[in-house]
Amino acid sequence: MKIYIHEKGVVLAGKAWEIKQKLKEYGKQHCYVKDWIKHPAKAGSRSD
Repeated sequence: MKIYIHEKGVVLAGKAWEIKQKLKEYGKQHCYVKDWIKHPAKAGSRSD
């Protein structure tokens, strides 16, 4: 699974179940995508 954080959005690449799991995980940490983009260190810029 790969996560790319850009200044205007986030791209998740991987299997559907991996993406759903990561979205649930990051949804607990960040309320909005703009918050996720502002603080990418918490989320991690790439995960294998």
